[in-house]
Order: sequence, then structure tokens, then C-alpha cells
Amino acid sequence: MAILKIARVGHPVLLTRALDVPYPFTPEVTRLVGDMIETMHDAGGVGLAAPQVHVALRLFVFRVPAGRGGDDPDDRPTEGAVLINPVVEPVGDDVVEGWEGCLSIPDMRAKVPRARRIRYRGMDISGASVDMTVSGFHARVVQHEYDHLEGILYPMRVTDFRFFGYADELARAGLLSA
Repeated sequence: MAILKIARVGHPVLLTRALDVPYPFTPEVTRLVGDMIETMHDAGGVGLAAPQVHVALRLFVFRVPAGRGGDDPDDRPTEGAVLINPVVEPVGDDVVEGWEGCLSIPDMRAKVPRARRIRYRGMDISGASVDMTVSGFHARVVQHEYDHLEGILYPMRVTDFRFFGYADELARAGLLSA
């Protein structure tokens, strides 16, 4: 396994819609997924999309640590999940704002509106079909990573720029807990 270089804001791969993974079960894709999981953990992230590591393919890895969802039964914890050629759709009209950051935009945070509940479909690295309805933090992570596949960065979704800035400054202002 290898730690991959993360694309930073301004790199064209981050602003381009990624291509479907035509052959998901090749050794190259398996190696890429393993390297992405290792890179995500090394960077302390909860998600990483292929475009963030300079690969314009529709796949991402993510994890939802236990305890992030509180009492919500649809905010399921997961570790080392892989989603290839995903489709994501909102379930209902509820939208909630929550703090987000991104490995491609280090040290910044913003409040971003996202669907409270979503359904996502695709396949995992073994070829099994994935079809889940989730909410809360789990839904937020999947939507954030899916946006990367569409060429969308979270600041593009910010609606109130009073809640966007450097994490340490937001914490100092009492807007973000450190």
C-alpha cells in the first residue's frame, strides 16, 4: 500500500465530472482503493474520492466512526466502505446545515446545507450491489464525496459565508468547537 498525493483546490481534476469505472475488478482498481483507504486514514479524514488523488474515476472510500450519529438508527457506522459508480438521491425534502472540511482544502471549514436523508446505490470492491438509505453524518459524508465525483467542492454549496473560514479562526470566534 502507498500514501497517495492529495490534489489541492485549484487542480483541474477537482472541478471536472469523473468518468464511470469501466472495469471495477481489475488489480489496478483494487490497488487504488487500498491506497485510498490508507491515505484517508493517514490524513485523518472520513472520506476520499478518486479525483482527490488525481484519478478522474467515479469511486470513493469513506468511514463513519461509531458515535458520530447519536441516536439516529439510519446514521450507521462503517469502516473502510467503498462505493463504485454511485448514484445518490435525497429522501424527502429535509435539509440540514453541518460543518464540513476537506482534505483538498486543508484547514478550512464551512457550514454546508445537505439532505438529511439519502439513498445511495452502486457497488463495493467485491462487486456486491450496495443500496442503502442513511441519514445524519453518514449521509453528509456520502454527499460530500459524491460531490467530488461531480466536480463540486463544498465551498460551492455554502449559502452563508459568515460560517466559512479557517478552522482555528472559526473556533476562536466561538463558531466551531476545536
